Amino acid sequence: MPAVRAIFISDVHLGTRASQADRLHAFLKEYESEYLYLLGDIIDFWSMSRSVQWAPAHNTVVQKVLRRARHGDKVFFIPGNHDETLREYTGIAFGDIRVESEWIHETIDGRRYWLIHGDEYDQVTRHHRWVAVLGDVAYNALVRLNLMLSRVRRMLRIPGYWSLAGYAKQKVKRAVSFIFDFEDAVAHAAQQRGVDGVICGHIHWAADRRIGNVRYLNCGDWVDTCSAVVEHYDGRIEVLQWGVQAVPQARPDEPGVPVPAAQPAEPATAAKSVLELERVYLTPDV
Repeated sequence: MPAVRAIFISDVHLGTRASQADRLHAFLKEYESEYLYLLGDIIDFWSMSRSVQWAPAHNTVVQKVLRRARHGDKVFFIPGNHDETLREYTGIAFGDIRVESEWIHETIDGRRYWLIHGDEYDQVTRHHRWVAVLGDVAYNALVRLNLMLSRVRRMLRIPGYWSLAGYAKQKVKRAVSFIFDFEDAVAHAAQQRGVDGVICGHIHWAADRRIGNVRYLNCGDWVDTCSAVVEHYDGRIEVLQWGVQAVPQARPDEPGVPVPAAQPAEPATAAKSVLELERVYLTPDV
């Protein structure tokens, strides 16, 4: 089992049908860590106010996180806009999980990364909440359609996972523009704080880029891309994607850092396919 120093995840959206909690559980089983950072929208209270879709796999993920905290992982929870009610408890520790509005993570080689969810740098979420809620409903519909397409792909024995939402983001110019504006705003705020980099979530778009003098990393999500950021014990920080074919592209005018595909390893190093993972982890083992 590979060990990393820190894991950063966001946008799990537990409580919705689209949450890929089973894949997140498989990922957390595969990777041990000293630090576990939950960077917002872990539980989707927005969607749950309309309809609760709480599957057994969602309980398994919660139990897994609690167990890691009990066993010595330093677990931090930075609420996002979908679980913003928990922001009332900033500075309070629930058992072994600490709730903070933001945090500074220092890597093993001394670099400082600012940890936030990121919704405060999304102008739509901040100033036009009704538009954000409407967009959330539309996005969830797109993801549900993607789940149906995934079932068809499995029936046809097509390996891997293809992201309909990710494809739409790449093709719709307005979505691409929004992503770049968000990244620039977050990177600018990080540069003002004098940190080496920023790790965030919110936009469901995994990325690893240098913007100005800071390194911008986005965890992606566990609805569509199944991705996370990890820090290795040699100080390397990278985005891992759990069995997803498409990866975000850097801007043409700014070279990005490649985003490798994360595949679980056997005791040797052989990779499993996503279909094999679903069979292996069909019965949760918290």
